[in-house]
Amino acid sequence: MTRKSGSSFGRRGFMLGTAAIASAAALGVPFESVRAATVLDQAAPDLASYTPGFFTDAEFRLLCAITDRLIPGDGDGEKIGPGALEANVPVFLDMQIGGDYGQDWYLKGPFPKRPSPLMGYQMPYLPSEVYQRGLKLFADAAQAAHGKAFEDLSADEQDAFLSDVQSDKVDFLAMGEDYLSGSNFFGQLWSDTKNGYLSDPMYGGNKGMGAWIMIGYPGARASFREWVTQHNVPYPLGPVSVQGMRA
Repeated sequence: MTRKSGSSFGRRGFMLGTAAIASAAALGVPFESVRAATVLDQAAPDLASYTPGFFTDAEFRLLCAITDRLIPGDGDGEKIGPGALEANVPVFLDMQIGGDYGQDWYLKGPFPKRPSPLMGYQMPYLPSEVYQRGLKLFADAAQAAHGKAFEDLSADEQDAFLSDVQSDKVDFLAMGEDYLSGSNFFGQLWSDTKNGYLSDPMYGGNKGMGAWIMIGYPGARASFREWVTQHNVPYPLGPVSVQGMRA
């Protein structure tokens, strides 16, 4: 398929109320739009039927499998919060990597092949290129190590392989890549996955503001004056998105 233009690592490790009409007006959101947006799923695509705009179908399937292990859904019978797939993290990644974040960076050398980790981003690749190269190397390494695609491995095998990529036991540089190591790729994907999980829903992730509900984050509510002097009292109102959606 041609490119289109346009998980035990996670949640435990990094961690519809009322929006005022005046707040909606200040944001330029018509009141009727705010009322309609209380049905949060209307503003969030269904992951199963989502068509990626940047990633190929194969890349998107691999991203879904990886992020599902980075922030897995509940599997122990205890409802803690949404996993990465429930939160539409792959949708966030597709929208952001295919947009300005993934495409519009200032890059100028020199580019050392094994840069100091103290010096920040030093690769000659845009984030979009990091994903293109990294996903191919990741998929090829999983196939070589296990004889099948990463998506077809057991959860334990997937976790072990991700750990090996994170620690550079899966050596991308030995596979012919000049700059992008396994740990570089893992770090970029892990950071972006967390951003998508906790983002405002307008960016594609945090479907239904489920992650905000889980951590008790109020979102973009305009006023907290009545709560300033109320100490050790649980905040009872659900989060509000930048666009006025309520949870």
